[in-house]
Amino acid sequence: MISYRNVNPNKRFSASREEENSLLFTSFFMPLVAIALMWLVKAFEHVSGYDLAVHGIFPRTLKGLQGVLFSPFLHGDWQHLVSNSLPFLILGFLMLYSYRKVAFKSFVFIWFASGFMVWLTGRPSYHIGASNLVYGFAFFLFFSGIFRRDIQSIAMALLVTFIYGSMVWGIFPFRWEISWEGHLMGGISGAVMAWYYRKVDLPEPVELEDEEEDDDAFFDDDDDSPIRYLYKEDEDRAHPDGR
Repeated sequence: MISYRNVNPNKRFSASREEENSLLFTSFFMPLVAIALMWLVKAFEHVSGYDLAVHGIFPRTLKGLQGVLFSPFLHGDWQHLVSNSLPFLILGFLMLYSYRKVAFKSFVFIWFASGFMVWLTGRPSYHIGASNLVYGFAFFLFFSGIFRRDIQSIAMALLVTFIYGSMVWGIFPFRWEISWEGHLMGGISGAVMAWYYRKVDLPEPVELEDEEEDDDAFFDDDDDSPIRYLYKEDEDRAHPDGR
């Protein structure tokens, strides 16, 4: 049996609540900072009149390699930026909150791996935007549910499918002006990380040994147990002569 002596339950609950609040704040704050940087870059571009797209990924050129680092912060227009901001915030939050031990490493891998693969395989044009990261987050969350198969991961995969399931069409070359290569490579990178970390940060299994012991004690056929005593008392009242 587990002993809870010398443990203050209020202190334990307070510490757990503080950790939860800290995780919620961090999971929301980090994507928000990244989005703020994207908006600042776009505002600078708008005010200065300088076209920052030239710092994006241009496949198979030495200069275009810089875009692997810079492209997530560059967007073609305000609508492009707006369409990426909310999914980046929501999916980034879910990823950081649900997979705290592997989220940051997965984020870095998705960023650079997807960008480099676009540089290797993309069409000869500038590829910009944070869509590769958005697709990486979405595919990581979805495939984590498939590979891990615990309740939390499956629930998260279903939630992402319900909200952003239509994103899957973005990995196909239906529109020439959209970098479907970035979407596809981001999705592949996210799926790879989901598989690679499939056994890391798993929820702890529930142990029921103590509960079973309590149940056995509860149903123990002992004359001293409260239920047995009350039953016998009522039985004696019904049969005063002891029959």
